[in-house]
Amino acid sequence: IIGSLGPQILGGYLRAFLLYLVITIIYYFGFFTLYAFFAGGKDGIKTFWKHAIAPSITAIATCSSAASIPVNLAAVKKMGVPNDISETIIPLGANTHKDGSVFGGVLKIVFLFSLFGRDITSPSAIVTIIAVSFLVGAVMGAIPSGGMIGEMLILSVFGFPPEVLPIIAVISTIIDAPATLLNSTGNTVCAMMVSRLVEGKDWLKKQTANAVRS
Repeated sequence: IIGSLGPQILGGYLRAFLLYLVITIIYYFGFFTLYAFFAGGKDGIKTFWKHAIAPSITAIATCSSAASIPVNLAAVKKMGVPNDISETIIPLGANTHKDGSVFGGVLKIVFLFSLFGRDITSPSAIVTIIAVSFLVGAVMGAIPSGGMIGEMLILSVFGFPPEVLPIIAVISTIIDAPATLLNSTGNTVCAMMVSRLVEGKDWLKKQTANAVRS
């Protein structure tokens, strides 16, 4: 494949990686901060970023949401998330909450559409791409390079030949670390938001007060 397409596909990989990296930085620092603010206001932002480093490094180093579960559980405990919420959200999120994989699904589909000259500007195409990307995020495994099932889903839904599977498999490999960062670390701020919805807007103050008393 590389011999046939040459610089065209290699240049596409580079642009895809750089684009994904920009999306990751914006989403990681921008939207995670927004989610933390929703969960606990300014104190929520401070609490999240104070304890988000260990989960983030673990996600990047392991490229596995499953392997990051213990570190995430320890982090959300320090964030003040109640045990019943953290022990539900973190394991569940490792398998179902995959922001990074959804972004990756969009990137892979658009990459193939561009490579084969298909139209991606029509409303129906845009809706289909987004819908399939959510499915891709749902079926991907919480392990390193766990996107094979999602990639096969993309090929079957859009009718691409099976020979192009290695093309998007390479994309999965080069975006694996930042995708896992969004997938896994996002579970910690999700646990904070669920605490806000379940325990009320003052949940963080209550947890802080309980920690001081104990």
